[in-house]
Amino acid sequence: MKVAVHNIINNIEQDELDAGRLQEVYDIDVELGKKVSLPDSFSSEIRSDLVKLAVASARANRRQAYGSNAHVGKRKPMSGMKHSVEWWGKGRGVSRIMRRTGQRRGAQNPHTLGGRRAHGPKVEKDWSRKLNRNERRLARNSALAATTNIEMVSGRGHRFAEEISSLPIVLGDYSENGEKIDIEAFNLNGGTRKVNAIFEALGLGDDLRRARNGRKIRAGKATMRGRVHKTPKSVLLVVASKDGLAKAARNLPGVDVVAAKDLSAEHLAPGGDLGRLTVFTKAAVEALN
Repeated sequence: MKVAVHNIINNIEQDELDAGRLQEVYDIDVELGKKVSLPDSFSSEIRSDLVKLAVASARANRRQAYGSNAHVGKRKPMSGMKHSVEWWGKGRGVSRIMRRTGQRRGAQNPHTLGGRRAHGPKVEKDWSRKLNRNERRLARNSALAATTNIEMVSGRGHRFAEEISSLPIVLGDYSENGEKIDIEAFNLNGGTRKVNAIFEALGLGDDLRRARNGRKIRAGKATMRGRVHKTPKSVLLVVASKDGLAKAARNLPGVDVVAAKDLSAEHLAPGGDLGRLTVFTKAAVEALN
């Protein structure tokens, strides 16, 4: 399978006034270059079942153990075990429940007010899910193949220009004011605005705006636990090395950046849904080979 490389030409214009220089304006031109051959993995069979298994396994393996500390020795008491209690003994005609010292009120038992949980979560529980190496590799290749299917990508909710007739998009040469620069190592001065302008010229601006406008505050207690906002997934940028381009693109809402050596099914199909809008650099395609 072959796709044309997109060469980027960036002409920077900047006006100067008595008060100082104005903000730079990027005039981006995109030229189709020589076609490159994609790895055989892009022609793999699409297996949604394997992709869902791989994503579920990756999520389970990241899950942290949680639970309460056992109440032993001088350790701080666990929830529901913070009362001084006593047992009255048998023969009083009352249930054998631990009661607060000097009182009739029951405590510490699971069915009493403020008592401990009956079978609470245990720290030693293993949440991990094993997946064979070949299954994980097949899932990644299947997710790669789905990125070439325009109907599947648009069906996932991504928006892009009608002029785009083939996916994925591969970035080739990059020149700035006539000077040829490695696209993965360009200057970070205004880097995020440059990447935004490049994606706009490629026809991906609608998807960037969809992710930016779709950012919302979560419902429930997650807002108190470091997960206040939820942002839709937008473009996935695959690079050979995380240099200037990667550092500039990761600031865009919804855009994820991953090195080719770390690419997995979860990057290509977040939540197990196939068909993520993906942009590769030419060096990343060569690294995948």
